[in-house]
Parts: sequence; structure tokens; C-alpha cells
Amino acid sequence: MSNKIVPVIMAGGKGTRLWPLSRASAPKQFIQFVGDLTLFQATLVRVSNPALYEPAVVITNQDFRFLAADQARELGVTLSAILLEPVARNTAPAIAAAAAFVASRFDETAILQILASDHEIVADEGYDEAIRIARETAASGKLVTFGITPTEPATGFGYIEAGEKLSTGAFAVKRFVEKPVLAAAEQMISEGGYFWNAGIFMFAADQVMREMKKYTPGAADAATAAVKKATVDLDFIRLDAQAFATSPDISIDYAVMEKTSNGAVVPSSFTWSDMGSWDAVWKLGQKDDDGNVVTGNATAMETRNSLIMSRHGHLAVQGLDGVAVIASEDAVYVGRLDDSQNVGRLVKQMAAAKGTASLTEVHPTAYRPWGGYTSVLNGDRFQVKRLFVTPGKKLSLQKHHHRAEHWICVKGTAEVTIGDEIRVLRENESVYIPQGEIHRLANPGKIMLELIEVQTGSYLGEDDIIRINDEFGR
Repeated sequence: MSNKIVPVIMAGGKGTRLWPLSRASAPKQFIQFVGDLTLFQATLVRVSNPALYEPAVVITNQDFRFLAADQARELGVTLSAILLEPVARNTAPAIAAAAAFVASRFDETAILQILASDHEIVADEGYDEAIRIARETAASGKLVTFGITPTEPATGFGYIEAGEKLSTGAFAVKRFVEKPVLAAAEQMISEGGYFWNAGIFMFAADQVMREMKKYTPGAADAATAAVKKATVDLDFIRLDAQAFATSPDISIDYAVMEKTSNGAVVPSSFTWSDMGSWDAVWKLGQKDDDGNVVTGNATAMETRNSLIMSRHGHLAVQGLDGVAVIASEDAVYVGRLDDSQNVGRLVKQMAAAKGTASLTEVHPTAYRPWGGYTSVLNGDRFQVKRLFVTPGKKLSLQKHHHRAEHWICVKGTAEVTIGDEIRVLRENESVYIPQGEIHRLANPGKIMLELIEVQTGSYLGEDDIIRINDEFGR
């Protein structure tokens, strides 16, 4: 039996509230917003103390599995497991699956800490103290949630009202409050004893499963069966699809925390943000003398209290106040910071229109288990991409029915297979792959391989790939 906490990181969400940088295929947890790490990597770092934590369990989905594995590998972080959800069923079934897995891998009484992978947290002394209180409270049999001390009457968060104080320093949960209107939020702040619901939990595996079976048995049974019937695929554990799909789609708050009489809340004063809007990114960013947060290729003049970010061309902003101007490789968002909670409505409108739907789903940069690519230019019967291949990785042995490809090496060394021939491509050298020819690209070097790929042909879709051999099982 381990006395350490088992961190469980939820990394399967596909939110688009930080569009255009975040898309369905490129969610915010895997994007770098503040500092040198992605939100997912920062979460891994927070639970990397081996004296306190076991290696983390990550729960994600099929689409993000290699991205999660690679970002952990970049940090040199060892994981206990990456569990793959076959279908989205919200947080309760995912947490139940994690609890069942941890009970079988570690111990039924192991303490789990449930963390979102897309939150920004300052892990200071206040954070450490909250973890200590939560651990002691969970060990006593309570289901613990963390309540953030409000700094403003925010209407974008749910609230928790604290009840009587417990011997551990935590408080009994009196009630949960849905996202309030402004007047109600101001009243709660004035009264005191209310905290933002951070969506961070700590409890013993057997204790949360006991409460789950009591209040939402369908989720508990489905998750338990999905873990028992799970299969191993490379470095991943695939939960059984048929069993997991029988679970209701329900959050842990609705399934358990709002119903149990055994809940506890730890008031927490550490800096926390759910990074749910551009306004939240601005609040956490490093501001200049005019209150602007400016990153990437951007210049601001006579502009105040604004967030200006560019990941592509140079962005020049003049004479504005309190705005977000965000430029990705293929789209620009401009809006008021105080209205940025409503970006989701804009994204829904775009998703419903045929001409803009793809902008909400597909990001110009796509990540693959071997590296990835960025779409640079698209035209009639041609397409230009920037390929990047991780050292030691290789693409599948493949061919295309409708296109030919030209590869130009710009950085690193490429090992290129064309038919029966294998050749080495160095910087400033190029090669041509005829339509229908079997080929493969590999990076035998120690640095990232970068190439420019020019595709020509009658059809250039990603589904025109016939894989003959693939080490990633695709």
C-alpha cells in the first residue's frame, strides 16, 4: 500500500472558448499560453514531487493520446498510465474509471487527487497547505473539493457554501450554487463563507466508488466493467468501449458531490484560473505599463488594458482599450475582454455555417505520434505543408492514389524510403515521390527534422493515405 497521493489528470476536453488558438482538434490544455509550458505540462509539474505523489494517471481520448504522451516525455515525466476514453461521458464516469484503475494498480484506499489539465495554478505555500488539509480530510473518509477564495463577484463559476468546520481544517459542504447572476454573486461575496468551485477533488478510491454506486450506479458499474475489460495498446490502456458507453453522461458534481452528505471543502487562497476566457488569460499575463499583455509578433500603440497575441503574421493594434486581438495561422478574433466569456456563442455560429465550420474544428497545425505538420498554403491542385518529425520517429510506410509529393529538407537529416531505395536527405536537398509510389519518411538524427512538403494532384485529402506498415497501429 502506498501512502502517496495518486494524481489523476483529466485531459480529454475539446473546448473552444479560447478560439482561434484552441479548436476541437487542438484543445487549450495542450497549448502554451502563459510561461514556457503548456497547461497540461504545468499540471504534470505540479504533481511531480516523488515524496508526495505517485506517477500520474492521465485520462484522455484517442485523438489526443500521442500528444499527451509526447508532452510528458518532453519533460522527462513518467506516468502510471494513460487511460483512453472510447466515448465522451463527462467527468463522473471518467473519475470512476480512474478510481477502479487505481484500486487495482495501487490499493482500494489509495488517495486520488483529480485535476483538470487546463487550469493555471500558482503552487505556492497556500497551495501546499491546501493539499495537506485535503489529504488529511480525504484520509478520514471525506470527499473533498477545493474552494477558491473569490477575488471578485464572478458569474462564470459555480460556488460552494461552507458549513461547519471539521477537525482537519476543512469545512463540511453546506450546498453548491449554480453560476449566479451578478447580484447574487455580489451578495455571496458580501456575506462570506462562499468559494468558487475549482473542480479539483481529493478522495480515497473506495470511498468515491461507494458514493458513486449509491447515487449513480450506472456510472460506477460501467466504469468498473470498462477497466476490467480494458486492453493495452502500445503505451496506452483502452477502456472497453461497449461497457463504457453504457454509462450516463454526467458530471461528478451532479452525480455525487451535490448529493453526498460526506462532502468537504478546503478553502484555498492560491492563485487559480480555469483559463476559460481570453479575459482570464489577460489577468494572468505579464502586463506592460499600459496594462497590455502582448505576445508573439505584435505591436501595440495608444492601446490599454488589452490582450494582443499573434502566432503568425505581425499584428498591429492602435487606439483600443479593453480588447482581445488574437491571431492564429488562419483566423483572427477581435472582441471586448469583458465579453470574452461569450466566444463560445460565436464559435457555435461559425460551426453552423458551411464556409467556416472547419475553422472551429481543424487547426492549421496538426500533431501526430511522429511529430506533425502545419498547413502553409492551399490552392487548386496543390498544397504546401511544413512537416516536423521528432528524433527517432518515422511515418508509416504508405502510398497515395491521387497525389505526388516533393520534400525539401530545411533542418536536420531525413531518411527517405522510395520503393526499394533508401536515401539520406540533408539540409537544402530535395526529393520527389511519384503518385502511387510506396514511401516513408524517418528522422534518424538527434534534432527535430523539418521539411517543406509540396503536394500536387487531383485530390489532396488526408484520407488518401494507404498505410502498408505503421508502428503506431493506425
